[in-house]
Amino acid sequence: MAERVRPEQVAANYWLLATDPDEYSFSDLERDTETVWDGVTEYSSLKSLRDVEPGEEAFIFHTGTELAIVGIARFTSDTYPAPRGSSAEEVAVDLVPVRRLERPVLLTEIEDLPEMQDFDLVNDPDLAVVPVTPEIWNRILELSQAALAYSTQEDQE
Repeated sequence: MAERVRPEQVAANYWLLATDPDEYSFSDLERDTETVWDGVTEYSSLKSLRDVEPGEEAFIFHTGTELAIVGIARFTSDTYPAPRGSSAEEVAVDLVPVRRLERPVLLTEIEDLPEMQDFDLVNDPDLAVVPVTPEIWNRILELSQAALAYSTQEDQE
């Protein structure tokens, strides 16, 4: 029998998950080695969360006073009804840590870059789940490996 073709799924997607580090930080995820990612209630973020697939990766973005991308995590399950959800629309997904970034990438750095102006994190930093294009994913990884003084647009030659 011929293998099924799914043209809508050309490659793995990348994501960004926002969390208040006072509630649950990347360090907590590293300590726990896995977690149920739930508590997402905003419509656009829930819609994005329903699109994640096992094996895809996400940046972990600390909100609050830090406002920085600090690590990478991997989804290990499909979405399922949120066990602590207050409505039937809420979903959860299982997540494991992959690695901490070489250095945090600050939101202010991202906002200063012209190629990031269409990134949903820049346009609506209150979203909890944000799709990330491969180009933006790779650029953020580059920024995390660069010294802070050389990571902003005005400091590059």
